[in-house]
Amino acid sequence: MLENILEQVQNGTLSVADAKEQLATYENLGFAKVDHHRKKRQGFAEIIFGEGKTAEQIISISEALRSKNNQVLITRISKEKAEIVLKACPDFIYNETAQILYWKDQEVSDSNLQGYIAVICAGTSDLRVAEEAAVTAEVLGSKVHRIYDVGVAGIHRLLNNLDEIQHATVSVVVAGMEGALPSVVGGLVSHPVIAVPTSVGYGANFNGLSALLTMLNSCASGISVVNIDNGFGGGYNAVLIHQLAQRGAEKNEDTLF
Repeated sequence: MLENILEQVQNGTLSVADAKEQLATYENLGFAKVDHHRKKRQGFAEIIFGEGKTAEQIISISEALRSKNNQVLITRISKEKAEIVLKACPDFIYNETAQILYWKDQEVSDSNLQGYIAVICAGTSDLRVAEEAAVTAEVLGSKVHRIYDVGVAGIHRLLNNLDEIQHATVSVVVAGMEGALPSVVGGLVSHPVIAVPTSVGYGANFNGLSALLTMLNSCASGISVVNIDNGFGGGYNAVLIHQLAQRGAEKNEDTLF
């Protein structure tokens, strides 16, 4: 791409100003500097954190991202704010449970990654965080299997879904209260587990701190922990692991022939 732009400048088919715009790594909107180079560095476009931003700011950032990338993902956006954005961007999709607003270019095919990510949550009260993880993973190109309301208070519900969980590439396990579910899952699977503590629970849960500490102190191997209520972080990391596993599988297939 760089050589092509420089050649166009050299032969006069592209102005220096236009070349500078195409080569810019970010776009300065005044209140935000939109990182257009992030997709090249990290594989995914910049994600918009909706909390603390006005609907108008979100619209401006979204339009800047959409002009350069194949998807726009806005997390932690309230229904009221999303409705304002949807008036300006009617082709966006809002998931109220996940509080995520997103857009994907319909002309760009979804990822051809094999396998799936399991998103597991302990209880219905954890659904917002679990859906944030699931929708994030789907928008970023991974297939997701949702396995909800399988907490340790009724462990038979988890065991009834064990085969599906064990065949996942990676599991995102979301739990509040005492946060025991990731340890149980971690002891039953051979793939990485990303534990997501939630702020769901009574007083001694300390808004998710007790669940976080339980997960950090898990004796099951292969568990990584993200911050309290950070479903986005769990889903994003799961996609990275899923992609790496896919590349490894493709490389192994190539060595067979």
